[in-house]
Amino acid sequence: MTGTFLGMPPFPEAARIALANTQLRTNLAHATATIRDKRARVVAEVDDWEELRTAGAATKDRVLLDLDTHLVRLEESLIRAGATVHWARDAEEACRIVADVAKAHHVDEVVKVKSMATQEIGLNEALAQEGISAWETDLAELIVQLGDDLPSHILVPAIHRNRAEIREIFLAGMARAGRPAPEGLDDEPAHLAEAARLHLREKFLRAEVAVSGANFAVAETGTLVVVESEGNGRMCLTLPQVLVSVVGIEKVVPTWADLDVFLQLLPRSSTGERMNPFTSTWTGVTPGDGPQEVHVVLLDNGRTRALADEVGRQALRCIRCSACLNVCPVYERTGGHAYGSVYPGPIGAILNPLLRGVGVDDQVDSLPYASSLCGACYDVCPVKIDIPSVLVDLRAQVVDAHRGGVPRPEAVAMKAAAATFRRPGLLRAAERLTRPGLAVVRRVGASAWTGARDLPPAPKESFRAWWKRTDGGRS
Repeated sequence: MTGTFLGMPPFPEAARIALANTQLRTNLAHATATIRDKRARVVAEVDDWEELRTAGAATKDRVLLDLDTHLVRLEESLIRAGATVHWARDAEEACRIVADVAKAHHVDEVVKVKSMATQEIGLNEALAQEGISAWETDLAELIVQLGDDLPSHILVPAIHRNRAEIREIFLAGMARAGRPAPEGLDDEPAHLAEAARLHLREKFLRAEVAVSGANFAVAETGTLVVVESEGNGRMCLTLPQVLVSVVGIEKVVPTWADLDVFLQLLPRSSTGERMNPFTSTWTGVTPGDGPQEVHVVLLDNGRTRALADEVGRQALRCIRCSACLNVCPVYERTGGHAYGSVYPGPIGAILNPLLRGVGVDDQVDSLPYASSLCGACYDVCPVKIDIPSVLVDLRAQVVDAHRGGVPRPEAVAMKAAAATFRRPGLLRAAERLTRPGLAVVRRVGASAWTGARDLPPAPKESFRAWWKRTDGGRS
């Protein structure tokens, strides 16, 4: 998905490393519990919350079932409003389009609004190869960038850091970037935020090109929508003369009125707020106001593959709220890096395999198993994505994808068990060997199996022996 995550190990291995980091687990437990509590309070205020969830899911499904029509309408509306529309089949093509726009304006830096789509395609790394610096302006994204780190949460990319760590990152990172942090900087949140503002202000004022994503794209009017909490997005979307927006094709909604439901669902589910502090909308070019050149890159990058999956396509409903991460017992203990992608947690466990395909990468194939299937993610999802059902279906796809190759030990064991149960004589022999066999396993060790499962003690006698001894259970 993005070059920074290339070469990540499969989830079980990465999770084992994360679990050994007690500071990480402390940071995650505190942050996710805080967001969970805030969300629960504001959701409880809405009497028709379940009806809103149903409406949001239904709107998204209607769009996905007729996506080509809505995208063509969106393109027509964007062009009519003065925007230039580009279609990108994959990450490489999308990055090339953005780089070409920046180079056409002879800039060596751009400012960015927080965007999952641009992280997905590895845009910062691609621009760096072209000699163009991409400056993240969201506070959490800035922390990750200055710390030469990786994002670990959809909403709060630096959730794995505490304020003492952030102070150290600012002191070292801002000095490297050429504008040292204020002298005597402490770890008070207000002071850290002020240091970030001072660091970014000059970049806002001198930037000629900005890059954004979009939370929603309205087909009816060609309007793009970004919701955020800090105001950095508003600065990026209004000050530069050129704006390039990279938008996943699933972000389209049919009409302006459809935003009503989502602008109630999203802030409550993501930040635990009744509404976002900043909701920016722009429709192409307005002479004398805001960017005078607007480019919109409509990104596929595996989305049509996901759309073709009858069970998994519901993942494209996702509005990137991160509610599923905050309730997931697996994510809370491992953090986001273990998922090896900018999309971590339960939604990442299904979205990454759907976008990239199963059977081609062991790291991706491990993700559908990164779940206890407890169902908490479905309960909080504002658009009712049945993540547990998609996980189970993807597990079946992973198994099917590996048929015909070198069989895995677990698959060999299951085939042997099936053959044994089909032959009464073989089953009788296996019953006699159960107790000594388990004794050997316990002595030799079977960590690949018992690392995630209990190995029950063998019964003192087999069912067959008990049946014979008790005369069919009558004695």
